[in-house]
Amino acid sequence: MNSGQPTTPAAANEEEVFNEVVGMLQAVLGDYGLDEAEITMNTRFHEDLDLESIDLVTLGGHLEARYGDTVNFAEYLAGLGLEQIISLSIGQLVEHVAACLRDSEEH
Repeated sequence: MNSGQPTTPAAANEEEVFNEVVGMLQAVLGDYGLDEAEITMNTRFHEDLDLESIDLVTLGGHLEARYGDTVNFAEYLAGLGLEQIISLSIGQLVEHVAACLRDSEEH
């Protein structure tokens, strides 16, 4: 029963968002044995983590559960070209999420 509101206070800075995104990736990848030490802001979803489109959908679900309507991952991806999606990095997603959170705090 997600009312569109975050279930916990929104992370305010990129380091907090990064840690939350890594946690979400661990949940998405589960048995693949994601090594946190290998995850950086430059880690790419496709090339480095081998995420497939279904994994991105699952990640989007985790983002929605955590941030509610504040962060619309599907809309973000829709605004990117195919090459941009293929080369998308954790850092780009973290920057997007942090910007959405800052924007929501200002309104």
